[in-house]
Amino acid sequence: MKAIFLDRDGVINKDPGFGDYIKSWAEFEFMPGAIDAIKLLNRHGYEIFVISNQAGVAKGLYSQEALDEITANMLREIEANGGKIRQVSYCTHASDAGCDCRKPNTGQIKMAANGLDIDFKKAYFIGDSRLDVGAGKNIGCKTILLLTGKETPEDAKTWQHRPDFIMNNLMEAVRWVLKDE
Repeated sequence: MKAIFLDRDGVINKDPGFGDYIKSWAEFEFMPGAIDAIKLLNRHGYEIFVISNQAGVAKGLYSQEALDEITANMLREIEANGGKIRQVSYCTHASDAGCDCRKPNTGQIKMAANGLDIDFKKAYFIGDSRLDVGAGKNIGCKTILLLTGKETPEDAKTWQHRPDFIMNNLMEAVRWVLKDE
């Protein structure tokens, strides 16, 4: 199975910035080209998994129900425009909870891939932070860092896990993945 793992905030939708969260569907805004990038991956046979830390639930900033509504609306909008996400997985624990599902740990990825034939060496993890790159590297994926506002190429030079590739946005990353096939 050809698999791509995507972070959500800063990849599929605009990130509200460090320390802030998308707390309702009204705050959710797709990144330019994100749905088209997802459709392009689908057309080339990729299964797409969204892997996202959402500690705002544990912090009481929004409810699990609000997160579920955001997810349902996101999936409905993507599907209405011809794209498909196979699975969405969230870690809703606080950052200090010590769980194995919070990126850069790999618990979310392992749960999403459970029972599926995914060769992680051929899979990509695309995200906009050191946590995404770390999770991808820790599971054995190729990683692409998107420069959508959270990190810079200079930041990445100091990380324990450095991205394999750095791109400006999801569509640019998807075109690279498809060229690399």
